[in-house]
Amino acid sequence: MTTQVLEDATTSVAPAIEYGRTIERSLAHRSAISEVFVTDVRSLRPMAVTAGIHLPLTHLYYSDHRQQPKLHDSLLLLEAGRQSAIAGSHTNAGVPAGTMAIVHAFQFSLRNLHALRIGGEPGPPRVDTDFFGKTARHSGRYRKGRLEQRIFMGDAHVADHSMDVLFLKGDENEILRHAQRGTPAPLSSDFTEAPGDVGRVAPELVGRDNPLNVVLTEPEFTAGSVTARVAPRFDNPALFDHVYDHLPAMTLVEAARQLALLTVASAGTGRAAASGSGSLCAIGYEGGFERFAELDIPLTATATPAPAGAGQHAIRVRFHQDAQEIAELTVAVADVSHLHGSSRSRNA
Repeated sequence: MTTQVLEDATTSVAPAIEYGRTIERSLAHRSAISEVFVTDVRSLRPMAVTAGIHLPLTHLYYSDHRQQPKLHDSLLLLEAGRQSAIAGSHTNAGVPAGTMAIVHAFQFSLRNLHALRIGGEPGPPRVDTDFFGKTARHSGRYRKGRLEQRIFMGDAHVADHSMDVLFLKGDENEILRHAQRGTPAPLSSDFTEAPGDVGRVAPELVGRDNPLNVVLTEPEFTAGSVTARVAPRFDNPALFDHVYDHLPAMTLVEAARQLALLTVASAGTGRAAASGSGSLCAIGYEGGFERFAELDIPLTATATPAPAGAGQHAIRVRFHQDAQEIAELTVAVADVSHLHGSSRSRNA
């Protein structure tokens, strides 16, 4: 996997962005105010917005990393981009409130990692988003859409994100879920008992300190792959901000990241290894989701090496439920130890 860059996106003079408070949480489809990372959304031109984002420094989930040097979490930037797109779709792209955005495929990549060092940021963060889509002839609604984003720290371009989505009203989502399952789906709130830690991967093996943030159990190592069960804690308020009838896409991305880090750190040893993992960082993700990840069916993920760009590892992760592949993601992993001691170091 080679991280992608959108250098030729149309630019506009950005309007002044407010950073004093976050936006109304319903615009970002969040329940907890603490999980809203968008501070302002302003129009750039038709079907394009710029958004201010807040990157918390002490967060239960996004700040829990052993990697050195400390960088702003790639999934925090991805989530901030996702929220910016959701809010912008409501305020500027004509998507009605209450519409669900189901992710079909996405791509995300970091660049200029020196600008993501915590404490050395070159300026306030923002997300520029372009929306693409056609409305249905009879209803005038968007059924499918695509967005392309560039994320900045000040003037430093630090990430690119694109996403293909399906827009559904609540009743349409219920019909789709019933068609796939044949029975009503349980809710995350139905699972009141926190799963035990027996078989759960040790946090340090996946770059974590807090066991609450570990989503993998029962890893199995072979010469060419690593397989684990995906079993997130439903009492993790960052992964489950509100009630779901499936595992959210971002939870699968986290599982892919953890399995990729575990795979790279254990390469050549055939066993879990924490040595050397402290300098590993997931810097890119791409893939697609074919079905919902059900809450009540065991979910497994298998990681295998894939072709990678220079100075990177690429790990392909396939997710299976009931012997059916439901998603595939590729994670780009890089050693960021070269960023120590120099705020001007570059990542090509």
